[in-house]
Amino acid sequence: MFKSLSFVLRIALAWSALFLVGTLFWSATPGYHDQHFVPLVYFITLAFVITGAFSHLGRVRLIAGEIDSSALANRQRRQIEIPFEAGEAFDLIDAAIRELPRIEEVESARDSLQIRAKINRPQPYGRHWVQRLNPANWLGSLRNQITATVTPVNGTGSVTLLCEPEAAAWSDWFRVDDGTNLENAEAVTRAIARRVAEYRRNEQRAAAHTATEKELTIARLNLLHAQVEPHFLYNTLASAQLLTRSEPAQADRMLGHLIQYLRHSLPSADESLSTLGDELERTRAYLEIIRIRMGARLAMEVDVPDALRTIALPPMMLQTLVENAIKHGLEPKPGGGTVWIFARRDEDRVMVTVADNGQGFGVATGGTGIGLKNVRERLRLLYGERASLAVVANVPDGVAATITVPAVPAVAPAHAPKATP
Repeated sequence: MFKSLSFVLRIALAWSALFLVGTLFWSATPGYHDQHFVPLVYFITLAFVITGAFSHLGRVRLIAGEIDSSALANRQRRQIEIPFEAGEAFDLIDAAIRELPRIEEVESARDSLQIRAKINRPQPYGRHWVQRLNPANWLGSLRNQITATVTPVNGTGSVTLLCEPEAAAWSDWFRVDDGTNLENAEAVTRAIARRVAEYRRNEQRAAAHTATEKELTIARLNLLHAQVEPHFLYNTLASAQLLTRSEPAQADRMLGHLIQYLRHSLPSADESLSTLGDELERTRAYLEIIRIRMGARLAMEVDVPDALRTIALPPMMLQTLVENAIKHGLEPKPGGGTVWIFARRDEDRVMVTVADNGQGFGVATGGTGIGLKNVRERLRLLYGERASLAVVANVPDGVAATITVPAVPAVAPAHAPKATP
């Protein structure tokens, strides 16, 4: 209550002092006679001024919920910390100011991180003709202005927001703004809080979506891996069991190669990526097992530079291509043939090719195509558009399949890159 009365008294005293000075000058002029006119004008002026001050008090109380010296002031200052880097904070405050009603003459300087704008002052109590008689409305412009400056602080943006009348500071002794600058400062602060909260919600949704996508990707990779690995183990163990009855030495060799195969398989069972060198050793063991069964009908040639053996490669992928070459190209062919495995580097990519001189595309072999589908899907999940699988006819006979992956060395233990959506 005391603050309210002191505020009204300050306005009344300022106008009284102004009126006294004006009266002294007027009384010094020649022809000054009517002394009764002066008190009448004084009391009418004071009535308008005090009424306007109480209206200002009531509106500030409605906006702020309480009355204090800072809320009553015509000029409002806010220090707002935005948890974004300065450029993002500037864009956020710029958008918040531009969306204010009655905004105009916005000057936005991104290099200096400053925004200036003019804003037409609303008429909260209408445009009654009586308002024109209020002397407080004769003191210059009734517009407000907003100035915002962003200061970079440790990777965040600190915003200094000023909301004030367009008139000079001395006019605050004689005129109130009906709480319009308090309203503007609160509106900009709310807009910033809303935008920061919306940004956080979007971040949380994106994080939840990413986590879900990652879980789905891992599950799908595990499923695809499970589809290509077990059947070879079952077939090899069944063949070894058969050979123990007729050719124990061959069975012993087959089990030796199976152990070698498993040595390169088990350490990577829980990893997403292996290395080209490990996959090559696993594939050699596989081919040695198959060669026991096919005999002289199967030959193999390998040309993989040592420098490329540390390149990351998804497990079982090379073997899948070799299995396709054996089952659908060489095994059905009466005379068998050769499997070639070679790798080369092209700038930031590595191409690994498995070729055969088997039956090729022209002869149906009863395959389902699940192996190649799995290879393509796993490449997509692990690398996105950075990897590919190309399958073409090998001249003069057979098929050549080429996997292209980024030339990224595997770490120990290998870790899969993030899946690209």
